[in-house]
Amino acid sequence: MRLFQKAKRLGTWDPQAIDLSQDGPDWAAFTDVERDFLLRTLVLFQAGEEGVTRDLLPLIMVVAGEGRIEEEIYLTSFLWEEAKHVEFFRRWLDQVAMATGDLARYLTPSYSHLFLVELPASLQALQKDRSVEAQIRASVTYNMIIEGVLAETGYHGFRQSLEANGKMPGLLEGIRLLSRDESRHIRYGVFLLDRLINSSPEGWDVMNKRMNELFVPALGVISEFWEHYDDEHGPFGQRMETYVEYAGSQFDKRMKVLERDRGKSFEEIAKASVADMTEEELAVAAPT
Repeated sequence: MRLFQKAKRLGTWDPQAIDLSQDGPDWAAFTDVERDFLLRTLVLFQAGEEGVTRDLLPLIMVVAGEGRIEEEIYLTSFLWEEAKHVEFFRRWLDQVAMATGDLARYLTPSYSHLFLVELPASLQALQKDRSVEAQIRASVTYNMIIEGVLAETGYHGFRQSLEANGKMPGLLEGIRLLSRDESRHIRYGVFLLDRLINSSPEGWDVMNKRMNELFVPALGVISEFWEHYDDEHGPFGQRMETYVEYAGSQFDKRMKVLERDRGKSFEEIAKASVADMTEEELAVAAPT
């Protein structure tokens, strides 16, 4: 419910209200390589947000079917926020990049495998298999790998590319709001996995296996993305190594938290989850 309080206060923003007026002139002033770099990144984000919006519903239905009313309440905001993310990226692509044609050429093999095969398969499986193990596989795919590793790495790259030179203020504002939403999604994912792992004797092994088998294609998304650019002197001074290292650190961070909470009771997990929030987050979540 703390996450729901935060969602009401921090998640109520309108993609249509973000000012993109400066993004157009900035976009026109970039080099062809810089525009290609940004467009490729934006297309992958837009397709990814559309995928998670489309595929999330089975998880909500499982949680609701188990009578977990507080989690169901929070997940209503979760889905709404993902839909707004789709709207923001689509608006930016239409109005700034004028990218209205077929953009499927940007979807690499590893990306397509994760977002068009693994994500829908793991979540749609919940329509027939509502076991703890199936829920673990779905949450790892969605919350830990796609959101907790790939999306977080992408946001980091956006900030590094644009903040230093003050370019694309509308895009950066949207990324800031999106990233804040996603931090709540990941926090719920960690809580959900903690609860599931500790309710099944096989829970930890199922999670560990899924994390490791999906980390390989996640790194593939990064390496295939960088095949189009100079690794040593990439657009905006970026390098593939930076992205790989950041993705690895995010993977390790998620695993360490899950390891820390392994074997704890539900009450201990809840306390640890609250303790993970910063003082600022707790202030926002506190009842008035």
